[in-house]
Amino acid sequence: LQLVESGGGLVQFGGSLRLSCVASGFPLSYYAIGWFRQAPGKEREGVACISSSDNTTYVADSVKGRFTITRNNAVNTAFLQMNSLEPDDTATYYCAAGLTGAFYGCLLGDFGSWGPGTQVTVSS
Repeated sequence: LQLVESGGGLVQFGGSLRLSCVASGFPLSYYAIGWFRQAPGKEREGVACISSSDNTTYVADSVKGRFTITRNNAVNTAFLQMNSLEPDDTATYYCAAGLTGAFYGCLLGDFGSWGPGTQVTVSS
């Protein structure tokens, strides 16, 4: 499974971006999908994740109400809609996929396939 993110960029405070994650090599429907981010000097954190079975979602408290994760298995793509962006959202955003029997949210160890990342920069 290969993952490629797109949609990052520079946006002003309060703006919106929509990230896409296109998968190839295997049907995305088998995988839980997660969006993670990492800012310079900080650990990688789970932002939003979605299960493979019933589209159960987990969203981190820091982005709840602003970010939404969705998936379209028909086109092997997952999305992260980001609204009301803040400077603290500035980071490299990574798409990840995991074959998990049960869904426990954005546990880093559950996700074994990663994209190269896309940069999101929010100016104040």
